[in-house]
Amino acid sequence: MNFDEWPPIAVVGAGAVGCYFGGMLARAGAPVTLIGRQPLVDAVANGGLILERGGQQERISIRATADLRAVRDAQVALFCVKTVDTETAAVGLAPYLPPECLVVSMQNGVNNVARIRNSANIRALAAVVYVASSIPAPGRVKHSGRGDLVLGDPLGTGAGLPPLAAIFERAAIPCRVSQNIAADLWTKMIMNCAYNAISALGHVRYGRILETAAARDLMAQVTREVIAVAGAEGAALEFEAMIAGVEKLGQAMSAALSSTAQDIDRGRRTEIDSLNGYVVARAAQLGIPAPANQALFTLVKLLEESGSVTPP
Repeated sequence: MNFDEWPPIAVVGAGAVGCYFGGMLARAGAPVTLIGRQPLVDAVANGGLILERGGQQERISIRATADLRAVRDAQVALFCVKTVDTETAAVGLAPYLPPECLVVSMQNGVNNVARIRNSANIRALAAVVYVASSIPAPGRVKHSGRGDLVLGDPLGTGAGLPPLAAIFERAAIPCRVSQNIAADLWTKMIMNCAYNAISALGHVRYGRILETAAARDLMAQVTREVIAVAGAEGAALEFEAMIAGVEKLGQAMSAALSSTAQDIDRGRRTEIDSLNGYVVARAAQLGIPAPANQALFTLVKLLEESGSVTPP
């Protein structure tokens, strides 16, 4: 599929990630529809989407709706729902999805493409997302670090991905096509497992974690465990390269508060089952020890089950 002009784009699950990338695409001229919760819809209808980057605020004209049927006109659908909602959202989306629409999973975790396919028979592509963004109020998205993508096709050759990557590049979103998306997904999983739970449990930003020797040691142990599971799954990753990547990410996104921490703050279920929890589950099945991931997973689940977190 070639895109000589901007294709209609739908953002399914317009939270911090969806609003940032949808906003950047709309800012560049793409026809974008955000599909999200009613407070977002009302805020965008009243004043557009406010994008804050580098201390500057920009008002972006963009469409927003709470109705999944809006995907009927889309040629590209950015699937940005939380991992706890993957199957529900995919099943709800399927009846309205045009046959030629490219669905791109922009979610945390390594198995969302398979979950989307298995639950709704939707063939999705995978995007590894590196961005620090938050929603300080409905209709406002704050960017505080990076904002780049890696695209891949876990179920095919990825031959049609360059035109899709070019769409993001036209919107000033750095994007590369991966020939080994499984390794890229597991690399991002390491970053998530290293930072998300620690940031949530300590309520600290990434830069503060890097400043603490004990926290760095814990991240190194988490990284070793995830590498072991990834290797058993067929994704060979090297410890020195991965731990260097963990430190580089923390430096580039030093002001970031993890999505897990943001979910805890809002009383929402986290994605920890798809992060450290997924590693723990697979490690148990494979006979691989994962005590550091187990501890972080258990502590975050205790926060969720304490009564302070409401169901999604």
